Amino acid sequence: MSRQLADHLQYFSELGVDGVSRDPKWRTRPNSQATGGGDCPADAGGPHEDAGETLEDIKTEIGPACTRCKLCTLGRSQTVFGVGNPRARLMFVGEAPGEDEDQKGEPFVGRAGQLLTKIIEAIGLTRDRVYIANVIKCRPPGNRNPEPDEVETCEPYLFRQIDVIQPKVIVPLGKFAAQSLLRTVDPITRLRGRQFDYRGAILIPTFHPAYLLRNPSAKREVWDDMKKVRAILQAD
Repeated sequence: MSRQLADHLQYFSELGVDGVSRDPKWRTRPNSQATGGGDCPADAGGPHEDAGETLEDIKTEIGPACTRCKLCTLGRSQTVFGVGNPRARLMFVGEAPGEDEDQKGEPFVGRAGQLLTKIIEAIGLTRDRVYIANVIKCRPPGNRNPEPDEVETCEPYLFRQIDVIQPKVIVPLGKFAAQSLLRTVDPITRLRGRQFDYRGAILIPTFHPAYLLRNPSAKREVWDDMKKVRAILQAD
């Protein structure tokens, strides 16, 4: 085991999980400041180094059959890059593609995706006016949570997507996406609805649509979160 990998695993073990990226980008990006109470770190940073980069450039670099992590050998059909307006002011981030997404090559197209569409429409927008992506681009087997090495390999592409799009608001959907972006183990019940500075955007975590399918009573809290999102978007 390399020293670098050992450091990764040691850091994440201290957080109570299996491992995590120790990529210097997490530690050196400027303006890391949370605005939601100060007890949960929210890394922030400026645009990607290549100001002329496009989403298509990133998508082409990844390719439809990426082999950069072990998920390429674990049954995924194709990479799922992202979809929507490349200049969207609102961006949603889930954890990983599911079975429907793996087959179609587009994020959030199953039952949870249909509910997400309704949530977007409830604040006066449509799917083609926002951008939707995931922390990782390939479906984990059995829809398990992405593992640390998979996140470490794939997360830089999400950072680059954010930097190209430059959204006003980012909404992580669910526990895993929120914890991954904010580098915290705080539960989603503590994170949702709060506001964090993140890579030049305002980040507001909320529950995952799949959670709402199992717990319809939580829709009220998501609606509260989305009203905050709508107010920020309408403030300009």
